[in-house]
Amino acid sequence: MEKSYDPKQVETRWYRTWSERGYFHAAVAAENRPYVIVIPPPNITGSLHMGHALNNTIQDILVRWRRMQGRNALWVPGTDHAGIATQNVVEKQLLAEGSSRDKLGRDRFVQRVWDWKTQSGGTIIEQLKRLGSSCDWDRLRFTMDDGLSKAVREVFVRLHEDGLIYRGKRLINWCPRCLTALSDIEVEHEDTTGKLYHIRYPLADDPASHLTVATTRPETMLGDTGVAVHPEDPRYNRLIGKSVALPLTQRRIPIVGDPILVDREFGTGAVKITPAHDFNDFEAGLRHNLARLAVFDQHARMDASGLREAQVEKALHERLASQPVPKARALVVEALEEGGFLAKVEDHAMALGKCYRCKTVVEPYLSPQWFVKIQPLAEPAIKAVESGQVRLIPEQWTNNYLGWMRDIKDWCISRQIWWGHQIPAWYCRNCNAEAILETTAPKSLTITSDARPIVARTAPAHCPDCGQHDFVRDPDVLDTWFSSALWPFSTLGWPDHTPELKKFYPTSTLVTGFDILFFWVARMIMLGLKFMGQAPFQDVYIHALVRDAEGQKMSKSKGNVIDPLQVMDKYGTDALRFTLAAMASPGRDIKLSEERIEGYRNFANKLWNAARFILMNLEGPRADAPLADRPIADRWIMSRLHRCIGDVNRSLEEYRFDEAANAAYHFIWHEYCDWYLELTKPALADKDSQQAALTRTTLVESFETVLRLLHPLMPFITEEIWQAIPHTGESIMVAPYPSQHTALIDEDIENQIASVTSVVSAARNIRGSQGIAPSRALHAAVATPTTAFKTALTAHQDLIASLARISTLVIDTDVRPYMNGASAS
Repeated sequence: MEKSYDPKQVETRWYRTWSERGYFHAAVAAENRPYVIVIPPPNITGSLHMGHALNNTIQDILVRWRRMQGRNALWVPGTDHAGIATQNVVEKQLLAEGSSRDKLGRDRFVQRVWDWKTQSGGTIIEQLKRLGSSCDWDRLRFTMDDGLSKAVREVFVRLHEDGLIYRGKRLINWCPRCLTALSDIEVEHEDTTGKLYHIRYPLADDPASHLTVATTRPETMLGDTGVAVHPEDPRYNRLIGKSVALPLTQRRIPIVGDPILVDREFGTGAVKITPAHDFNDFEAGLRHNLARLAVFDQHARMDASGLREAQVEKALHERLASQPVPKARALVVEALEEGGFLAKVEDHAMALGKCYRCKTVVEPYLSPQWFVKIQPLAEPAIKAVESGQVRLIPEQWTNNYLGWMRDIKDWCISRQIWWGHQIPAWYCRNCNAEAILETTAPKSLTITSDARPIVARTAPAHCPDCGQHDFVRDPDVLDTWFSSALWPFSTLGWPDHTPELKKFYPTSTLVTGFDILFFWVARMIMLGLKFMGQAPFQDVYIHALVRDAEGQKMSKSKGNVIDPLQVMDKYGTDALRFTLAAMASPGRDIKLSEERIEGYRNFANKLWNAARFILMNLEGPRADAPLADRPIADRWIMSRLHRCIGDVNRSLEEYRFDEAANAAYHFIWHEYCDWYLELTKPALADKDSQQAALTRTTLVESFETVLRLLHPLMPFITEEIWQAIPHTGESIMVAPYPSQHTALIDEDIENQIASVTSVVSAARNIRGSQGIAPSRALHAAVATPTTAFKTALTAHQDLIASLARISTLVIDTDVRPYMNGASAS
């Protein structure tokens, strides 16, 4: 072995060897019980970050551990097409070239994205390999490959046939920058301080009197179609059925009683209703049959036609047309103040919704979209978790999941972009002549909510109503999470009845971050139950976030990002993996620093040096004998090793990766290296002795077991060392994982050696405190509290003297007669 460990030289070589030998592959024909994990597919736009490193380290630990236990372990890899994110990347490239997606047109733009994916979309895969991920790369999938696209179409059609997918004009979250709908959980909420504007609405029949409403969005008041009060509020209930004159417009709007919308204790107790620009108002509008007047367009600018429909005063109309939200707000507030309608303005804490991709402020927007009727799918998914069919780990996430699922809203699944699974719906131009609005310059297609879609797996040959053959396909694509929700079964060949699907579904464990519990995990459970009749996995392990050493979120702007690729180059992959495992405490974010990674690099070096010591001492015969006939140090280390084996296996079963790593670390560093290797030196001193032969046997047996125990956490260095020491088999990766043999655990021997090490440690501490050189022999006396303890220590007197470099050692219950010139402890 080389004097020092060089990760760069080792890691690439062993990963290539494992892959070429087919160790990552799970055979359908294998008879051993499957253990299956599907990877949370990273975006093709992505590069490995610490979140990926943690997530995939945990998955690889589980897969390697189960594989070594004899399971038919399958880790399904793949990538996600990441609709909005990928389209944004390519659009930025086009912009830099002086082009745009509109100039290219849909077909050429989509081909451009495919070309980009071919060139750059595999970067994350190579980085996962660098981490040591033992995925079955023969089964690499992509959310838009042919098989998965077939599954997406099949699910869409079946859900539509079951009445669970519908198209309607509803209020949705809209990103004015990405120009697409977003689901509720794609909107990030940022706490901020805004303004609460109190506006006077004169009563239509009594202009001297007024209702005062409070709003954070005065610019939307131009689209108001009602004012709500609580029917039991004595201040206002007499006004129900009357009207107010909407300021700055020529309209009257009704006063309605609504106990759902109105909180009598908030604001003024009167609430403006803007059904086209607020979700709660939209529902109130449905209850009271109020019109929906949209005054903003898709770019979040004041819409001229909407302002006309709202009958906004002409002068204000002209000033507002095409103005963005901030400017429109300022102009409306100015007009309200000039007209005497603005009562007061006060600071107000609020949550501002932003697009999870581009961070643009999201607007409620009235638009025809496709939705999944989610409640019928949610009910079985709730029962699956309540019954324990699906287990969330840590358990604290169960209540979060159940609370969200019980209050779940219909899922908006259509997106107004080009990259993604185009919705399998067509419209007959003849039957929908007034609902299909097309222009050529500029080229645009609008399909109103009145259009009647034909949903099918393939384009229809003719219209079932009129028999004609002229169709236009729905231009929208599906939410990226729609295809991802099918991942556990679509990757195994569904809707075809493949051998893989029969063998490997349901999967065993899902490892994911809490940030996609609702984006992804809940939807996989719902659709797995719907289409497979079984939940897609049994255990969901939810890991925490990786933050910097101060607990701050890592970001480029803060300059606190730790790049996993850089630290793997600097310290080795095994050091990073072990660090992440050792710090993966459930429910607690990881505060990561390079110093921690460096510390576990030192652990790798400790392991390497232990291997070199063992190899240097293997000259000479090895004798085989029952453990009971071997030196006490050998019996002790095998007892401690099997305690550690039990602890590590138990911790991995419980997803306590931190406890598994720390148990292995403590045993290897503090017991095996610090003590056992020292304890073997007296026995090894006479190379030809029976004691030396037995010790060499135990050294090989124990260290080979240690390497197998550690392999799932530190795969590269363990393989390199394992190949250098005596072993059976061609690779540690497919060697059996250690199992605990309780018969080898001997508490009495452990107590004896604990006594020995305590005395040796005390002697070493005295040397340190007194400044006595390690090379100088000591005269020492050890006082024991009992005769039994004296007897136990005396049995190991020579061992203590050797380890502590004591020339004269006295052990007695009373050492005062021996104290002349001795150091005492």
